[in-house]
Amino acid sequence: QVQLVESGGGLVQAGGSLRLSCEASGRTFSDSAMAWYRQAPGRQRELVAAISSASATYYADSVKGRFTISRDNAKSTVNLQMNNLKVEDTADYYCAAADRVAAFYYNAGVVYWGEGTPVTVSS
Repeated sequence: QVQLVESGGGLVQAGGSLRLSCEASGRTFSDSAMAWYRQAPGRQRELVAAISSASATYYADSVKGRFTISRDNAKSTVNLQMNNLKVEDTADYYCAAADRVAAFYYNAGVVYWGEGTPVTVSS
């Protein structure tokens, strides 16, 4: 059974930084593609960043240059460093795992989800 547990969310002022972490269990982490999604109130869930098993990274245009996704295979953890946060980054952030990055973009395969962690950016 795959389990994804997020941490690190909270309240921060605009321009500040937060670091989200997700610890995975129940599958071979080093073989997994990982991702962070977010969902703001009244909006659809959107893909923020993804990282392949080979550590290739992908970002939504809205976060490029501000967010960095990384993975630590020894700790079965994927992180999202968020800098220069904006009010519009406010959302619940979800960790996801899949066999390949393509699963996040093309609905091609099973995606496993964490329960989310809230991020609130105040002006």
